[in-house]
Amino acid sequence: MRVLFVCLGNICRSPTAEGVLRHKLREAGLADRIEVDSAGTGDWHVGKAPDVRTRLAAQHRGYDLATLRGRQVSTSDFARFDLILAMDNSNLSHLHSLRPDNSSAELDLFLRRYQLALDEVPDPYYGGEQGFEQVLDLIEQASDALLVELKGRL
Repeated sequence: MRVLFVCLGNICRSPTAEGVLRHKLREAGLADRIEVDSAGTGDWHVGKAPDVRTRLAAQHRGYDLATLRGRQVSTSDFARFDLILAMDNSNLSHLHSLRPDNSSAELDLFLRRYQLALDEVPDPYYGGEQGFEQVLDLIEQASDALLVELKGRL
């Protein structure tokens, strides 16, 4: 099983989701059975580490994002991944426009899929520290639900 998280620049929301899910998979003993990655729809941050505020907020909760590097989503991702989860409607729309006709990958909004209070993970980039904490809160909740789904698929 392969899961890809996608946001705009791949330096805040999607690497947070990647780091949180990887951590939860290790705790559940499933890290070797499920591949997790993240990407951005834009190319501004390719090769760069997640935003320092993202890394610090994650580190305070026990998630290590230090080795992650930004990359841009590509059409090959639609063949490589089973489940591609977008952080907001703009990302989802971009993914639909890139999606090859023969792709069997499932596309969805990460939060909407699990019927959380919000459909979209808000972009914390231009806000303060509280935005990064809110992103973590939402991603942790959705990751718990995703973990249940993944266990059921194995």
